Amino acid sequence: MITTVAFDADDTLVDIRAAVTAGLIAVTAAVADPALTLELFAADAEEHWTLLADHHARDIRAAAMRHTLARAGREHELDRWLELFFEVRYANSRPFDGVAAVLDKLSRDYRLGYATNANSLADRCGLGGRFAFELYALENGVPKKPARGFFDAVLAAASAQPHEVVYVGDSYDHDVAGAAGAGLRTVWLNRAGAPAPGPVRADVVIADLAELPDAVAALNN
Repeated sequence: MITTVAFDADDTLVDIRAAVTAGLIAVTAAVADPALTLELFAADAEEHWTLLADHHARDIRAAAMRHTLARAGREHELDRWLELFFEVRYANSRPFDGVAAVLDKLSRDYRLGYATNANSLADRCGLGGRFAFELYALENGVPKKPARGFFDAVLAAASAQPHEVVYVGDSYDHDVAGAAGAGLRTVWLNRAGAPAPGPVRADVVIADLAELPDAVAALNN
């Protein structure tokens, strides 16, 4: 029987794209340099998320912003603009519409967990107090998804066996292939209806989180 439903954070529960965009808009406006555009900050960030994928999320953001500022010889201002970014990013970090209702419904029957590669702290994203456990990659020795060690940490926090835990996320590679490799049940939140890019099949594919309570219940049947 399934006892625990654990969630990815960014782009699954938390509307991170809107929050990050708000943070970058604020930094761009405050820096006020025509050479340092919003598009440039965003492009450098995307590149660094790929280049430094194994690093802590905050370190990736800092490296990307330092790179952008250095284009105008302003890298010495990094700390100031990085703090502004995170202040605005967290002020705008909110769950997607309907998330609260889904979590309320699931919490009647299952333990809920929050387990993310990034730095969307639950209590700063409107989700504080909703989870039996929270795990953040690269803290307390937890590796980043899709490493098996990440999901072993989820199982330890849940005090459960792999078949008793459902992991829910939007990333096929991290949240489906990674979790399935550790024996967890998987729900792929595939809002775009994209084809699976690999051979691993999610136990359930949903297009909207509102479908999740019924999907988890079906896995128990």
